[in-house]
Amino acid sequence: MRIIPAIDIIEGKCVRLSKGDYNTKKIYNEDPLEVAKTFEDVGIQHLHLVDLDGAKSKHIVNYKVLETIASRTHLKIDFGGGLKSDDDLRIAFDSGASQITGGSIAVKTPEIFESWIKRYGNNKIILGADAQDEKVAISGWMESSNKELIPFIRDYYKKGISYVICTDISKDGMLEGPSFELYQRILQEVPDIKLIASGGISHFDELAKLAEAGCEGTIIGKAIYEKRISLKQLEGFILNQSSN
Repeated sequence: MRIIPAIDIIEGKCVRLSKGDYNTKKIYNEDPLEVAKTFEDVGIQHLHLVDLDGAKSKHIVNYKVLETIASRTHLKIDFGGGLKSDDDLRIAFDSGASQITGGSIAVKTPEIFESWIKRYGNNKIILGADAQDEKVAISGWMESSNKELIPFIRDYYKKGISYVICTDISKDGMLEGPSFELYQRILQEVPDIKLIASGGISHFDELAKLAEAGCEGTIIGKAIYEKRISLKQLEGFILNQSSN
């Protein structure tokens, strides 16, 4: 299971929110590159970079941060937040993204999202399936749709999606533990999907449980920044996996 730390960006700074609420913003570092380098130093290879300004304004905003991290580390970056047009996507890939995550666009303008899957391939395009009460949430989690989460994932799997990031919004940033039961049900219903668990991770021992459930990756945010999970523990987890 891949360990994927999250860096969320507002005004170029590394922040975290609780349940996606912009009013709960807490700045952890003024320099996202410095944060990214500390991840790379312990053997982490992947990064989940979210443009929260972009999610709010519905177009890419913080691509310079992406460009800086991509050009000055070897991290493989998946980038999301406000990607709504072919131009946004081009900027993200030109700025160094290895993958992009599309959430709202997959709900609101599926024809564009489906064209991205065809054009770039399912290794480059991740479906962002974030949910509140198992209904897909969009627009930086400020809106709920009428889409049921698991059928939504299944439909996109049939359309060629391989990777899905699923966040249970009620858990995000709350440090109360992830939605194990939800992830197990997704993997039962869509067994071949590469599921990346996100939201609520608070203790190191939860990582083994997510790996056991069959998650392909897990995104960790606040637990790292609040020092609930240390970078030393993550380094050990990665080394242990590579030796098995």
